Amino acid sequence: MSLGNQIAAHLPYLRRYARALTGSQNAGDAFVREMLEAVLADPGLMASLEGGRVPLYRVFSKVWSSAQPGSAFSGAAAGEHESGAQHRLGAITPPGRQALLLTTLEDFTMAEAAAILERDLAEVEALVAEAVAGIEREQKTSVLVIEDEPLIAMQLEDLVSGLGHSIAGTAATRTQAREVVAGAMPGLVLADIQLADGSSGLDAVDDILALGSVPVIFITAYPERLLTGDRPEPTYLVTKPFQEATVRAAISQALFFRSSRPLS
Repeated sequence: MSLGNQIAAHLPYLRRYARALTGSQNAGDAFVREMLEAVLADPGLMASLEGGRVPLYRVFSKVWSSAQPGSAFSGAAAGEHESGAQHRLGAITPPGRQALLLTTLEDFTMAEAAAILERDLAEVEALVAEAVAGIEREQKTSVLVIEDEPLIAMQLEDLVSGLGHSIAGTAATRTQAREVVAGAMPGLVLADIQLADGSSGLDAVDDILALGSVPVIFITAYPERLLTGDRPEPTYLVTKPFQEATVRAAISQALFFRSSRPLS
């Protein structure tokens, strides 16, 4: 496989990582474009991408780390989502967010994350531990679980309850999701895409977002269907079968980047 094809194969997941890191599709994609432009302008940098995902993410990490705080949002509309992120940027250590996302959302080993961040293994392990502890300090909220598989729904309920959040409700269909939201707006939504009656989790989420701003984490067995670039893409996307640590990381990021206005 050519180097170009290798990069193309990994690019949707790099874009997912960039969006989770910045809290914005526009900002995340802007960083990826900046990295690609730098690679195209430097043959030596291009050659350094040989070897798969680790070199690609290492180059992206250098681009991200060289940016000044807050620059991820320059030139983009600052909606409630991004404003909430800016409000919290000073309180969360960026390397900790990188280390946590690399080892959970992107499934790198600690050693691979250390190579990407160009840090000692022990330092990366400490960063991840600090970031996980930060999850527990996040503001608690209510969570709506949209999932038609009962065992998975129960697993997600146990996970979010263990983090100290309350369960707003569980829905297996678009109609049930509407009923839950009619009672009270959740502070966070975990949503599958394909639901029990053939309805769409995407439509259910659209119904909710039409009522107000709330962070959404999509959990699906087919993430590539949402990473085409043809439509607005979800900032938070977890692949099934998932690791609980991955969902924990996504919840932490979603609450970090949500509006500073309380949602629950």
